[in-house]
Amino acid sequence: MTITRVGFIGLGNMGWPMAAHLVEAGFALTVSDAAPGVTERFAAEHPTSTAAAGPRSFATAQALILMLPTSEIVEDVLERERVADALPPGCLVIDMSSAEPLRTRALAARLRAKGLPMLDAPVSGGVRGARAARLSVLAGGSETDLARAAPLLQAMAATIIRVGDIGSGHAAKALNNLVSAATMSITVEALVIAEGTMTEVLNSSSGRSNTSENKLAQFMTSGSFDSGFSLQLMAKDVGLAIGLARALDRPVEVADHVADQWRRIAGQVSPATDHTQMYTLLGATEPESPAGQAR
Repeated sequence: MTITRVGFIGLGNMGWPMAAHLVEAGFALTVSDAAPGVTERFAAEHPTSTAAAGPRSFATAQALILMLPTSEIVEDVLERERVADALPPGCLVIDMSSAEPLRTRALAARLRAKGLPMLDAPVSGGVRGARAARLSVLAGGSETDLARAAPLLQAMAATIIRVGDIGSGHAAKALNNLVSAATMSITVEALVIAEGTMTEVLNSSSGRSNTSENKLAQFMTSGSFDSGFSLQLMAKDVGLAIGLARALDRPVEVADHVADQWRRIAGQVSPATDHTQMYTLLGATEPESPAGQAR
């Protein structure tokens, strides 16, 4: 059955542009967000969408997308707020949040008992990727369910990768962000030690990374710190990766140090602090000098 009617819950920095792309692609969207006024503002800016007025607003949805911060909030929305009970049998639940893989598997089993299939499909690419519909989707779940969801995901993303069964998408996202956080930490520490220009060196050498190519000049040395992804959320994702490693009894010597650092600093900042602010929080407080000059 082709999906045309979609519920979308979570209109934050990422969710808003993702939902907007679905409207532009012609899907009939019913939207919801916990922040006051956000749902109504989205519906006003996208007149073909509908602002939800409670769980029953999703009673005709053929798919429900969740773009929320944590597993706990996803479960609150679906189960304690009874949105899942309002969905029609066969409605495909697509959790695009960054969540806990093992909790996702348990949630999927509970939803399946209600006749609701589920995909976990977190994304990578940041706010810029969401705005440009150039995200990467890391999907966990059956090939059949992913095929059903493909037209929705293609409206928001440039790349869709099925990484395994349900929960695998959330595992892949947490591990990806663990690598991203570790790379940012070591890159900034190298900048502090160098006391000179390193961005060009890294991007021309074996130390090149997503941090050096897409974050240093754009968000860090420029002082803008506005990538749209918070430091506390990055620390949370690193913690998810460590928790998964513990559950699987896998060694995480380096990852443990990375997690300790991000957890400590996350406890010292506000929820609004961008993750690229690690540039100053780890000691690189001055802009880089021109090539060949010390700071």
